[in-house]
Amino acid sequence: MKIWKFSTAILCLVCAGTVVTQAGNRGDLLDPNLVERDVLESLPELNEEIAEAIVEGRPYLSAAQLDKVLGEFLDRQQRETVYARLFRQINLNDASRSEIMVIPGMDSRMAHEFEEYRPYTTLEQFRREIGKYVDEDEVARLERYVFIPMNLNKASSDDFKTIPGMTSRMVHEFEEYRPYKSIEQFRREIGKYVDEEEVARLESYITLE
Repeated sequence: MKIWKFSTAILCLVCAGTVVTQAGNRGDLLDPNLVERDVLESLPELNEEIAEAIVEGRPYLSAAQLDKVLGEFLDRQQRETVYARLFRQINLNDASRSEIMVIPGMDSRMAHEFEEYRPYTTLEQFRREIGKYVDEDEVARLERYVFIPMNLNKASSDDFKTIPGMTSRMVHEFEEYRPYKSIEQFRREIGKYVDEEEVARLESYITLE
């Protein structure tokens, strides 16, 4: 019986290690690169003019780019209201302090903690470290706003599926051309299936390091 329990525990650890979610669970948080114009117009603080500006500004490769567009129309408090519904996830490992501060409800102390534990390799690490300071619900809320770049040659199918807008077909294409030797190779191969803007958007979630 003891041997069975030990074997089961090992199996559970192995299974848990095979799926490493690298983009935070967004819940109902919309992606500005993917949401339809009419949905944008229906969001708090947004109107037809702002929705048009958001669409014209695509692709957003960072939260800072989206914030710059919205800053032409909305003050900080209004933008924070928008970001409760619409946000471009930030890269946990290289986002600037000012970009981290764009996350709704963020303060300098928590921004420091985000930076303190770099580099992040998994979201489980993020949950564990940030969970030292806030409760589970707040960790889950903050997770919606972040991602960790996925290694093109090592990430699993499940990792890739966490990229907003990712399809099973595109996951297959990501894996089809492994091993990648350069980002230029990635752009060339994936560019066979989508336009330059979409290649740039997808590239922003990956790394070859």
